[in-house]
Amino acid sequence: MDSTIIEAVLFDMDGTLVDSDAAVERAWRVWAAEYAVAPADVLAVAHGAPAQRTVRRVRPDLDETGVARAAARQLALQYDDLCDVVPTPGAPELLAALRLPWAVVTSADVRLARARLGAAGITPPVLVTVEDVRAGKPDPEGYRRAAELLGVAPENCLVVEDAEVGVTAGRAAGAQVAALKGVDADLRIADLGRLAHILTG
Repeated sequence: MDSTIIEAVLFDMDGTLVDSDAAVERAWRVWAAEYAVAPADVLAVAHGAPAQRTVRRVRPDLDETGVARAAARQLALQYDDLCDVVPTPGAPELLAALRLPWAVVTSADVRLARARLGAAGITPPVLVTVEDVRAGKPDPEGYRRAAELLGVAPENCLVVEDAEVGVTAGRAAGAQVAALKGVDADLRIADLGRLAHILTG
């Protein structure tokens, strides 16, 4: 990774800045039972992707109205489940030390994004949700939109992700990508504390 050209940082939310993995999985497990889908099949494709994309993949029999209804149900299961939503390791330290413009780009809708970020004590200067784009991740539109709002070229941004679908979106936007959880990217990091050392050291 060439840190000399990084002028802004674009963070994914769930699993990257906010530890919400347990809440996400609880909601998808309940949804899977309601929609007669094996939970393992849902969880294999759900992380980092918009709800509608996941619904289409696991229930291809649904028409667009059915997809919209199923996705809305899935989000409804997540809105109030904040009991164990906290910042990921290193996130508070990184954000406190970061001197670059930054944004959050998430596959959640604005209600869920604000709820989870609020539970984690994080207030992003720029927030791009699935409602702000025509196509969610792996499409690069969200990251390109965030870069535009920050006034920085995408190729001078660092995208920080924890899921392959998000890494694909960041690379397609032209950004450098750092990834958690062993996901392949330009830079693999154990936690955001390591990234703080790279960006601010």
